[in-house]
Amino acid sequence: MEILLKLHPLSPLKRTLSTNNVQASDVRPVSVLEETLNYVLNLLKSDCRFEVVHDFIFDRTRSVRQDLTMQNVTNDQAIRMYERMVKFHILSHHKLPKCGSPDIASIRHLNMEQLTKALTSLFNLYEANRAPHSIYKDEAEFHSYYVLLHLCSDNQGESLSLWFRHVPFVIMKSKEMCFARRILRFFRLGNYKQLIYTTEAEASYLQYCIIERYISEIRALALSCVNYGGYKLQPYPLTHLSNLLMMQESDLESLCVDCGLQTSSDGIGKVLLSTKLTSSCNPKRGYQKYCELVSERLERLAAEVSEL
Repeated sequence: MEILLKLHPLSPLKRTLSTNNVQASDVRPVSVLEETLNYVLNLLKSDCRFEVVHDFIFDRTRSVRQDLTMQNVTNDQAIRMYERMVKFHILSHHKLPKCGSPDIASIRHLNMEQLTKALTSLFNLYEANRAPHSIYKDEAEFHSYYVLLHLCSDNQGESLSLWFRHVPFVIMKSKEMCFARRILRFFRLGNYKQLIYTTEAEASYLQYCIIERYISEIRALALSCVNYGGYKLQPYPLTHLSNLLMMQESDLESLCVDCGLQTSSDGIGKVLLSTKLTSSCNPKRGYQKYCELVSERLERLAAEVSEL
């Protein structure tokens, strides 16, 4: 199997994945690796379709990590590069589901695989360079990403309870990790209101990029709670529910229909959700179209993410 490596961002060099018989001239120095990373990540600003840009950057960042590993580069420069590559994969985790490519599911799977590997390597670099009683500036933020990626209990990998035991105390008490642990608790308990409100009020943009895929799932849970807990003769107004779930009322009405719930009008223009229905189900078309939060703060944060 061959991968494409670049001695210069525009001059490709091919070699195999095997490290046997690799010459020093086959591996790019760290300065060139950083130049390559700067070049490819800058392509995120282009007007090309994201899935096309993603595939190009995906291959190049993977080869950058391989060269860093072959040279056993574990300094602060490597940490900064890994942090940027993790951010790229998180941003891709957020944007890829919105792409229309027919093979997007496999691309998302590969992206998650590389995100997990890059994040694990980054944690190892943090440990290898750790000074007594200190942490890196953004280390707590990256640890929070790991927690948020494991909100769903059926995610593969080491259980969070075991993983937490190896996290330094100062990181566990950081603002970023306290936020991630609260989101984890809200999700596991099904506390949809606190999860949505806390995310909107406190999440960084990349934290939101990870959480977003769970938003529609927690919204469907909220509909189920309203359906089974409401009064049959007193339909629930969608206006109030849309504010509670931070979504457009028209999208909420579509979600109700996709979940097998019935809506009606009160005669003066207000849409109501009928309750005590037994036909509630998960949307057959999936949750993706119902995941975004209506939030000026998050929109502003998204606009501010100009580069990685």
